[in-house]
Amino acid sequence: MEKQCNECKNPILEVKDLRVKFSVHKKWLPAVDGVNLCIQPGEIIGVVGESGSGKSVMSQSILRLRDHDTAVQYEGEILFENEDLLKRPLSKMREIRGNDISVIFQDPLNSLSPVHTVEKQLSEIVLLHKNVTKAEAKARSIEMLKLTGIPNPEDCMKKYPFELSGGMQQRVMIAMALACEPKLLIADEPTTALDVTIQEQILHLIKELNEKLGMSVLFITHDMGAVAQLCHSVKVMYLGQVVEDTTTEELFANPLHPYTEGLLACIPHLGVERGKELPTIPGTVPPLTKIPVGCHFCTRCKYADDRCKNTQPPLVEARKGHLVKCWKYADQAVKEEV
Repeated sequence: MEKQCNECKNPILEVKDLRVKFSVHKKWLPAVDGVNLCIQPGEIIGVVGESGSGKSVMSQSILRLRDHDTAVQYEGEILFENEDLLKRPLSKMREIRGNDISVIFQDPLNSLSPVHTVEKQLSEIVLLHKNVTKAEAKARSIEMLKLTGIPNPEDCMKKYPFELSGGMQQRVMIAMALACEPKLLIADEPTTALDVTIQEQILHLIKELNEKLGMSVLFITHDMGAVAQLCHSVKVMYLGQVVEDTTTEELFANPLHPYTEGLLACIPHLGVERGKELPTIPGTVPPLTKIPVGCHFCTRCKYADDRCKNTQPPLVEARKGHLVKCWKYADQAVKEEV
């Protein structure tokens, strides 16, 4: 099992060497390949990468949300409060989903039921997990809507999701996720479908709730700017693997992996010369049927040599508390150990 940058002292969630494979045309394809993750109480960890990097599959595997979709195979451990969720009967995962661990999805309109009011959907969660009356569940729902900054929550309770703006829908989703006071919140690209102004409000809200309630947050995104604003530490994923892992401050100050360098270079800045071509990472994330034999990023990396194309590099500690999966730093780490 490869290293991870933060020491796990009484973590609320610890993922050990997680591998997730899907059966496609009678072949098992690896969507997540040996991921390690450790979240402390009250910590916000970001997982960043392009579409197809495996970050959402990894986060959804924590609650085994993919089990009903298709043939799926897990290896490794997902320890929540020292219990391996991969060994928990699927019928009992409902006790944890929405209660101890909650999820905010990226498209609130498709995540909310169009035929039920906000009150019905919010109260149902509270009634399912808590021993309360309908009146108490309604009061709790109104309290959660207030907490997420929705004006006139009593009026909002009577509405259907399609009657609300995108930002209001996402606030309702957050209220639903927080209704049972979860210990861990998984935010799976919660700002993707929102405009820039609403994105800023939602990020501020998540950070404020993290500080106020002390809950841990696993923040899944492709937005490096959101990572800088919200997260304490960050893992960069590419094609199912963690290629860089360190604190947010260190990542932005000293990016080591060529993929991370590319992601940071693509962040738009004010004052860009009109007509000048914006930087991009060449190529696209390959499909799972065409994963390179060596370094997964070698087909898009300007530094790749023959070794990169034929042999996978290990995840090594290139700087104190800074892990990277690249042959350049693997050689450096070996020399320092000697």
